[in-house]
Amino acid sequence: MTSELDIFVGNTTLIDEDVYRLWLDGYSVSDAVVLRVCSGILEQTGATAAVLQSDTMDHYRTFHMLERLLHAPPKMLHQLIFQIPPSRQALLIESYYAFDEAFVREVLGKKLFKGTKKDLDDISTKTGITLKSCRRHLDNFKRVFKVVEEMRGSLVDNIQQHFLLSDRLARDYAAIVFFANNRFETGKKKLHYLSFGDFAFCAELMIQNWTLRAIDSQVDDMDMDLDKEFLQDLKELKVLVADKDLLDLHKSLVCTALRGKLGVFSEMEANFKNLSRGLVNVAAKLTHNKDVRDLFVDLVEKFVEPCRSDHWPLNEY
Repeated sequence: MTSELDIFVGNTTLIDEDVYRLWLDGYSVSDAVVLRVCSGILEQTGATAAVLQSDTMDHYRTFHMLERLLHAPPKMLHQLIFQIPPSRQALLIESYYAFDEAFVREVLGKKLFKGTKKDLDDISTKTGITLKSCRRHLDNFKRVFKVVEEMRGSLVDNIQQHFLLSDRLARDYAAIVFFANNRFETGKKKLHYLSFGDFAFCAELMIQNWTLRAIDSQVDDMDMDLDKEFLQDLKELKVLVADKDLLDLHKSLVCTALRGKLGVFSEMEANFKNLSRGLVNVAAKLTHNKDVRDLFVDLVEKFVEPCRSDHWPLNEY
């Protein structure tokens, strides 16, 4: 009596996205198994609890072996140990470097290499993000910072080249690196209403307009440092509030440009002198490191809060 048996052998590494997400979120194998059971996977597949436990452990072992490659994403493209399709590789890398904005908001502008375990414990408790995931977030930020901090050229391009991130995620990392390098204060109570997205938007504009490479397109310099000469030149703006004729001319030009475009035009026109003086005074102080660090605090105090007092809509600040 003979029987036939068809056998298929393959070496493609299988990646379960849901289990990968649980691993990234810092859950232990046992916690991940509980969450998978709660999702109804046993009923959907007909598997036993023992098989699910074994499957989860197998995936976790694979992820731990992949992690060293995720620390240097270009290596993943050229390694031969794990046969993973390019689209899957991109997903693994992008998900590994993705972050929770609640965590970023807690560390934005702080020294990335100064944090203690207690700091991460506090952030984990405050945000509800597991300690292990908090540690992965911070290690990723440190890794990107160390790789690109001395590189010339575009910060976003350098991050994309060395970490293979999407354009949006690379821009977010550029903002994190830029804020860490310049130590902008973001933790004061009056800044709590601002999201990471708000700061990332500001970082992108500052990189494009305030850095040495932005000021002089012929200079292939870094995007991380503010141009000292540009900040020094901002002191010259004080003439706009010190000279009455120039103040009146400045007001006239601004009002002409904004007439019919601003719903609170009359309020702006009436309070122009105070608003202009506030912005000019903030700009003129940026030659000192402490004032650079306090830029966003000063902008809220000198400009945003007066606009709020005049009941300006958020989209017209």
